[in-house]
Amino acid sequence: MHITSSLTMPRRRSRKRGKNATSPGRERNKRANVSQDAATYSCSCGYIFKAAVTTNVGCPHCGTDQAW
Repeated sequence: MHITSSLTMPRRRSRKRGKNATSPGRERNKRANVSQDAATYSCSCGYIFKAAVTTNVGCPHCGTDQAW
């Protein structure tokens, strides 16, 4: 069987790539060192703190468990 038209090779991507294309929000969070797995909690004792998002968070001031 003979092919009448020539086959073309797929184009390759250039080796040069732009800077890391990240969203402005993600870039801002990286600069501010903000984690998505952290939340701000306010305790009944009046203490406001930032802690990891889990099902069991205790107040670092008085030790009371925080309901989620």
